[in-house]
Amino acid sequence: MLAFEYIDTQSALDALVAKYQQAELLVLDTEFVRTRTYYARLGLIQAYDGQTLALIDPLAVQDLSRFWALLANPQIIKLVHSCSEDLEVFAHYGHCQPQPLFDSQLAASVCGLGHGLGYAKLVEQLLGISLDKGESRTDWLKRPLSDAQLQYAANDVYYLYQLYPMLKQQAEQQQRLDWVWEEGTRMTAGRLQQPDLEHAYLKVKNAFQLTSHQLAYLKVLAKWRLEKALARDLALGFVVKDHALIGLAKKQPRQLSDLLKMNDLTEQEKRINGRDLIKVMQSADLDNLPEPVDVLALKPGYKAAFKAVKNQLALICEQQNIPTEIFASKRNIHDFMQWHMDGRSKKLPLLLSGWRGELAKAPLLTLDLTL
Repeated sequence: MLAFEYIDTQSALDALVAKYQQAELLVLDTEFVRTRTYYARLGLIQAYDGQTLALIDPLAVQDLSRFWALLANPQIIKLVHSCSEDLEVFAHYGHCQPQPLFDSQLAASVCGLGHGLGYAKLVEQLLGISLDKGESRTDWLKRPLSDAQLQYAANDVYYLYQLYPMLKQQAEQQQRLDWVWEEGTRMTAGRLQQPDLEHAYLKVKNAFQLTSHQLAYLKVLAKWRLEKALARDLALGFVVKDHALIGLAKKQPRQLSDLLKMNDLTEQEKRINGRDLIKVMQSADLDNLPEPVDVLALKPGYKAAFKAVKNQLALICEQQNIPTEIFASKRNIHDFMQWHMDGRSKKLPLLLSGWRGELAKAPLLTLDLTL
């Protein structure tokens, strides 16, 4: 059984933060619930500095500001595993991002231990310890939490502390420690920005199918949906689904009776939001139409060019023993090709920047790509 402090009072949290201020390394994890909400609902925060393992109850402690400030302390290394969702939690609840950041999953990946390794798998691989994952589906908002649930949460930071020197040493030996720090900086960049209401329509699936005239309607619809989702803390799809927005933009019903005949919307969407949707569509600015969404993948030479880039990157990954998923993802290739199509004049894509650029810049820029 692991010993831990359960932090459920302000005085206990303040004392904990004072201890952690002296730490060189702080392991972090969060437990949350997300079903229908836009933001994850935070249920527990785990932290460990090698001496004090703490389980912080955010439902009991109202003011976490000193703890959030701790995460921004550049003198303390923050250690996490597969941190994308944790970073969302820190941004929303703490308006902060941990720096400097060391992601153990990322470190294992660039060191050739395997891509996307789960925490339990990595612990078993490096420490030879099998962790019980029986509490992985816990409702972390329910109180009180059982002893088994608390032990499960404590395990998530206790063994991660032990993994750090092993992963750091391997990264140093392979001269890839700078890659891990660089990725930590990249993963936290831009997370404190507010959702972009004006360009929400660009994230609607199949927006490229629409004309400029139709996009004008989609733009106001997507903005309305995002505002509604944020106000009600509701996942976008539980306000109105993407394909319904596309259908509305294409058919442009002028009155409620027209909307009620559409098959694109569910009966619930019609009942709850029908009148609002008609009103929103009437606000579309048809005098200043959006630019058509240019889909690079539809261009005649795209498939051949994509394959050429992918093959070149696969060769680099094989030579360097780097998983293609982290280095040559479809998104990374697409962004490079978009940059190439735009005349190579805009901001360098990820494949040509930092440690990736050191490996891929020369080979990629010599490719003969025709789009």
